[in-house]
Amino acid sequence: MAEPLLSVVIPVRDEAAHLPATIHALLAALDGSGFNAELLVVDDGSSDGSADAVRASADGRIPLTVVRRSGEGRFEARRAGLEAATGELALLLDARVRLEPDALSFLYERVTRGETVWNGDVHVDSESPFGVFWSLLAELAWPDYFDNPRTTSFGEQEFDRFPKGTTCFLAPRELLLSAFAAFQTHYRDARLANDDTPILRAVAAHTRIRISPQFACSYAPRTSLGRFFRHAIHRGTVFVDGHGTPESRFFPVVAAFFPLSAALVLATLRRPAVAPAAVVACGLAAAAYGLQAGRSRRELEVLATVTPLYAVGHGLGMWRGAFELLRGSTAR
Repeated sequence: MAEPLLSVVIPVRDEAAHLPATIHALLAALDGSGFNAELLVVDDGSSDGSADAVRASADGRIPLTVVRRSGEGRFEARRAGLEAATGELALLLDARVRLEPDALSFLYERVTRGETVWNGDVHVDSESPFGVFWSLLAELAWPDYFDNPRTTSFGEQEFDRFPKGTTCFLAPRELLLSAFAAFQTHYRDARLANDDTPILRAVAAHTRIRISPQFACSYAPRTSLGRFFRHAIHRGTVFVDGHGTPESRFFPVVAAFFPLSAALVLATLRRPAVAPAAVVACGLAAAAYGLQAGRSRRELEVLATVTPLYAVGHGLGMWRGAFELLRGSTAR
C-alpha cells in the first residue's frame, strides 16, 4: 500500500456521542476526493468509549491508529498525533466537526497546484441560543471574511482580520511539527494555553493561509448552560495567552480589561445596583452592534440575552489567565 498522502489527526476526550457523525462525514468527503488517507485518533484519557466509537464508525474503511494519552490536553494530543502520522499533509480536525461532502475534493485540486495550507470555513450547526451566539461571535469578529465569503488568503500582516483555528486546518505535516516545536506559552499548564493562535501565526509567517467557502465544515457546539459557561471561561483564559502581546490587534482589549473590570467590581461593592445595570448595558450594546451590522431580530435577541452571560464567563477566564501569567513568571 502506498504511503498516505493525508494524515487526519483528531484529538478526543469523551466525545463518543459526536464521533460517529464526524467519522462518517470524513469518509464521505474522502470518497472520490483523490486523497489517499490515514486516520489518527488521539484519545486523551476518555472514559466514555470514544476510541471504540471511532473503530465502529471507521469500520475498516480507512487505516486507523489510536494513540493513547492520559489527559495532558489538546495541544499535546495533537502533537502526539502529528508525530505518529506518516502523511505528507496533515488535516487537524476536531471531534465535533463534520466536513462537507465536496470539501476534500476541492482541497485536492488546489493541493495539486501547490496550495497546501488551508483553514476550514467553519459553520456552527445549532439553532439553540448558545449555538447562534457562537456563530455570531465569529461573524462579527471577522467581518472581512464573513461579510463576503470567498476563496482568499492571508499572511502575518492580515492574520487577526480572518477566522482561523486548528478546528479544521490543513498544512504540510513537517511545517506543523515545526510550529508545534516552537510553541511557547506564558502559562505553567499547557492545557490552559492558547494552543492554536501562536501555532497558526507561526505558519502564517512562513506562508499564506488560504480559506474558502468550498473547504467548509460544520461544528456542533456545546449548548447546555453549564457547558456554555465553562467554555466561555476557557475562551477567556486562552484569550489572554494568545492575545496578550502587542502584535495582536486584540492587545488593547486585554490591556484595558483588567483596570475596567476591577473598577466595575469596586463600584458594585459600593452600590449593588451597578451590577444589573451593567448586565443590561452589556446586552443592549451587543444588540446595538448587531443592529448596525444588519443582523436579524432573532440574532439581536440572542446578542442581548446571551452576551452578558458570555461576558461574565470570559471575564472570569481572563482573570484566571492573569493568575496563570503570574504563576508562570514565578516559575521562571
